[in-house]
Amino acid sequence: MSTPALIVFALALFVVLLLVLVSGLVLAGLAYVTHRHPRLEKPLGVAIGGAGVLVAIVVGLVAVVALTT
Repeated sequence: MSTPALIVFALALFVVLLLVLVSGLVLAGLAYVTHRHPRLEKPLGVAIGGAGVLVAIVVGLVAVVALTT
């Protein structure tokens, strides 16, 4: 691999790591809010729904990138 390819690969891994960390924080925040306010929804239901939305967004972005390259 050439140097630019390694840099792009490293940046891609870094972006994936950040995406995982931010997703975890968002899901933990949703679970916390629903735990503190049970009338909103059951904590796991909201966390799973949030995870589904995040996964759908990521899959959509990956599909767009794959189709444009």
